Amino acid sequence: MGAFRAYLELCRPKNLILAGATVPLGAMFALESNLQTYPFVVVVCHTVAVLAFTAAGNTMNDIKDVEIDRTAHPSRPLPSGLVSIEGARTFSILLWCASVVLLIMGLFNQGSGFSSEDGAATVIYVLAILLMMTYDHGPATKDKGFIGNIVISLLVAAVILYGAAGVGSIWKPYLWWIFGTVFFVNLARECVKDCLDMESDRGKRMTLPMKIGKEKTRMWAYVFIMLGLVCLYMPFWRGPFIFGQLIFQSPALLLLISLNGPLFKGEDEIVVSRIRIGMLLGLVGFCLAVLM
Repeated sequence: MGAFRAYLELCRPKNLILAGATVPLGAMFALESNLQTYPFVVVVCHTVAVLAFTAAGNTMNDIKDVEIDRTAHPSRPLPSGLVSIEGARTFSILLWCASVVLLIMGLFNQGSGFSSEDGAATVIYVLAILLMMTYDHGPATKDKGFIGNIVISLLVAAVILYGAAGVGSIWKPYLWWIFGTVFFVNLARECVKDCLDMESDRGKRMTLPMKIGKEKTRMWAYVFIMLGLVCLYMPFWRGPFIFGQLIFQSPALLLLISLNGPLFKGEDEIVVSRIRIGMLLGLVGFCLAVLM
C-alpha cells in the first residue's frame, strides 16, 4: 500500500484532476449544442491517454529534479527513497505506452476511419510530446526558467484543444479564447511557483524571480492573470455565449482578481493553490454556459 501511494504521488494527483477534467470539457465545448451525440467511449479513451501522459511527464520531472527535491521537497517519493530511480523510469515508460495505446483507441473508436479531427488530435499529441521532451531533456527548457514556464503552460492549455479535436473541431474561435485563459492563468501559477522554490532552484535553474526578483515576478504573475481574465471575457462579449452568462464565471473572477492581496504579501503557496482552483472554476463556468 505504501508503494502504491508513493507511485501515485509521483503522478501528482492534484495536477491529474485538472488534466482529467479538461479533456471532456474540451469535447463538450467543441460539440456545443450536439451533446446528445457525446461520444463517451472516445472521450474516456482520450481522457485516460492525457492522464497517463501527464503522469508520465510528472514522473520524468521528478527524476530530473531529484537532487533539487532532496532540499526543497525531501518527503517526495524519490528523495525519500520510497521509489527508486530505476523504478520511476520503468513506471514512466509504462505510462507512456499506455498513453499511446489509449490515443490510438480513441482515434479509431468512432467507427468513421481516420478523419481530419483525428489528424488534429494526433498533431497536438505529437507536439505535446516534443514540448515535454525538450522541457526535461535537450534543450532542457525547464532549466531556462520563464521559457520553461511558457512550455508547461502551453502543455496545460493544449489539453482543451486536444479534447475538442478528438470529437469535433479546434477552429471555433471561442475554443482559442478558453485556450488563452488557461495558458495565461497557468503561466502566472508557474511564475509564482518559481518564487516559492527560488532558494532550492538556485545554482540549478535560472528562473524569472532570480533575474528580476520576487516582487516583480509576482507583479507579472498578476498581469498574466488579468490577461487570462480578458480571454475569459471574450466569448461572452463576442459570442457564442450571451453576456448574462458571465455570471457563471463569478466565482473564478472573484477568486483570481482577489489574488493581488496574497501576491503583495508574498503568500506564494496560497496563490499557487488558489490559481489551480480558479482554473477549475473557470472551466466549470464555461461548461455551465454551454449547457444553458
